[in-house]
Amino acid sequence: MGMTKLLLLGTSACHLCEQAEALLKATAISYQKIDIAEEEQWQERYAIKIPVLFETESERELCWPFDSADIQAWLVP
Repeated sequence: MGMTKLLLLGTSACHLCEQAEALLKATAISYQKIDIAEEEQWQERYAIKIPVLFETESERELCWPFDSADIQAWLVP
C-alpha cells in the first residue's frame, strides 16, 4: 500500500487558504502546500476552487468549504 500524499492547493494571498491550512495543522495531518500561482497546470484547474485538498494516490479532491470533521471523513476511503 502506497503512502497517501495530501496536497493543499492555494495561493499566498488567500485568507480561505490560510484557514484551511490552520485546520490541517490542528488535526496534525501531514500535507504539502502547493501555490497554484507557481504551477500552471494547477492554476488552470483550481483557480476558482481554492483552497482544495488533493489526495495524490486516488486523485480525490475536497473543495472549500470544509472543516475538521469533513477532512477526517474524506480521508477514510
